[in-house]
Amino acid sequence: MSAPAIKAVIPAAGLGTRFLPATKAMPKEMLPVVDKPAIQYVVEEAVAAGIDDVLIILGRNKNNISNHFDSVPELESNLLTKGAHDKLLSVQRSTELADIHFVRQGEPKGLGHAVLRARHHVGDATFAVMLGDDLIDERDELLSKMLAVNAASGLTVIALMEVDPDQIHLYGAAAVESTDDPDVVRVTGLVEKPKKEDAPSNYAVIGRYVLTPGVFDILERTEPGKGGEIQLTDALQELAVTDGVLGVVFRGRRYDTGDRVDYIKAIVQLAADRDDLGPELRPWLKDFAEKL
Repeated sequence: MSAPAIKAVIPAAGLGTRFLPATKAMPKEMLPVVDKPAIQYVVEEAVAAGIDDVLIILGRNKNNISNHFDSVPELESNLLTKGAHDKLLSVQRSTELADIHFVRQGEPKGLGHAVLRARHHVGDATFAVMLGDDLIDERDELLSKMLAVNAASGLTVIALMEVDPDQIHLYGAAAVESTDDPDVVRVTGLVEKPKKEDAPSNYAVIGRYVLTPGVFDILERTEPGKGGEIQLTDALQELAVTDGVLGVVFRGRRYDTGDRVDYIKAIVQLAADRDDLGPELRPWLKDFAEKL
């Protein structure tokens, strides 16, 4: 019997307080990164890795997300009548990307609680969790590598990235041991947002996970941790001790859209790389920088 197809889970129930007042009525996942909402980049990444079933965990006032992935016949008809075929294709693409499902988290009780809400949809199978704050450049491999490592080992796999030690307090930090593959490490422990002096390494956990279904039983009994929330990091720490956890070290291009300054940087970087925008934007950026 073949293994069940991998499903992706995208938690999108956070309040987005760092982007107020823009996120008062607009989900932070729908903030545009150039000309697409951030969450569409994440769904496209899942599809590129061979995943066609995506569950998005919603919170209150997040209906714009489900609307974005739904069809809009009147808009599509209008674009067709005007002969705006490129715009029509871009609108239809978000609808046709994948088989997308939605479930509500209810209260924002943390990432671990959001993942637990996926249990009914995922069932007793390995699944991917993808955070919308982290955008991975489509030219760089990460999720497909993680899925391959999971398929070969049967273990939970998390994405790691080396960061400046002064920044490690912003992330979960992993204690690691090397393996035969220089891009894969064995995770022996995890600490959520440690002080620089308490961090086991400068390997930061970034927002991609391939989780085995045993994580659900652990999350069911995980008590609220840092910030009074159910932390996925705490469940991963238990898995690292009992079953084993591997880390794929990512050395490619990652865009952090969870911070206002980094969000602006992400837009500039992605736009400057585009064939339709870069030729006009890059000279302007150079001229602008020289005047600062």
